[in-house]
Amino acid sequence: MSTQLLVEALGRDPQFDMIESAPNGAAILQLLKRDKPQIAVVSASFGDDHAGYDLVREIRSQSPATRVIVLLDASERASVIEAFRAGAQGVFCRTEPFRLLAKCIQCVHQGQVWASSGELQYVIDALARPMFAKLQRNGKPLLSARETDVVRCLAEGLTNREISHRLKLTEHTVKNYLFRIFDKLGVSSRVEVVLYALGGCAPRAPVAANGRRSQPATAPRRSAAPVPITLRKTAT
Repeated sequence: MSTQLLVEALGRDPQFDMIESAPNGAAILQLLKRDKPQIAVVSASFGDDHAGYDLVREIRSQSPATRVIVLLDASERASVIEAFRAGAQGVFCRTEPFRLLAKCIQCVHQGQVWASSGELQYVIDALARPMFAKLQRNGKPLLSARETDVVRCLAEGLTNREISHRLKLTEHTVKNYLFRIFDKLGVSSRVEVVLYALGGCAPRAPVAANGRRSQPATAPRRSAAPVPITLRKTAT
């Protein structure tokens, strides 16, 4: 699935204005600076080793308004986790039906996170490992012990009510914890908290089409706002 074929196929959809770039990082970053695309579709196999993921990090750093989708050769645990660590808002496996790529782009443009249930589980499982120690700045913890407990509950996909029951707090207190966590980590959604805990660095908050920052959701992946997760069905 070459770049040219991608551009031609997606270009048939009138809702997309496609821009094809030369296959090198410098050219892509120059294009981003010049044209400021809303979505960048980057192959994980671009260049050598982790060059594709490094490019995603550069895109997120130099063009924070551009949302990134990573094309994967296979939906493997390490690839999925590395893509989200790098700052991708969606992953799309080349083995998936091509027609779903347009839907993937639409969803990511709307501020959603695109992943299959299995791919999301990879991220959740990674968070179950001792990675919350990375929530530090200058060697000091960013969050209190109680706030870290809330983050762990978020990683399990619990709602505010479920978090309140587990931690024996009121829902109002849980909401206050969430707002403090968002403020301390510099994020604006529950999904971003999970990605921050996974990658150890704050992703830049997505900007909605109306230019306003998303507001915190009261429910995790079960809710459609502000950063819902689109779970695509995998073939059986």
